[in-house]
Amino acid sequence: MHAAEDSGGLEGKLDDEDYPAYSMGRAAEMLDVTPAFLRSLDNARLIVPQRSAGGHRRYSRYQLRLAQRARDLIDQGTPLDAACRIIILEDQLAEAQRINAELQHDRNEREAPRNLP
Repeated sequence: MHAAEDSGGLEGKLDDEDYPAYSMGRAAEMLDVTPAFLRSLDNARLIVPQRSAGGHRRYSRYQLRLAQRARDLIDQGTPLDAACRIIILEDQLAEAQRINAELQHDRNEREAPRNLP
């Protein structure tokens, strides 16, 4: 595929925080961790990277944020399994809060007085 053929699509993918844009080497470099650390997060099922056609791990920005949070917790002395559980719970809480805010907004929209002409 030529770059000119996919210029609009690629831009959208790079804006997508779930697009697996980073190789293991690049991800490790960006986070200042070893590839073994990233593999340990995969083994712990905290982040499961997508695989390229050649079988290489590919990471998204979202997964890199989770990996950074894990590194921060581990650097503070939290064991890997506990760090993973904390991150999963934080992620679930953030999703629940997002859903709650969305439902509250919808409710407020329905209950708002309508201006009639």
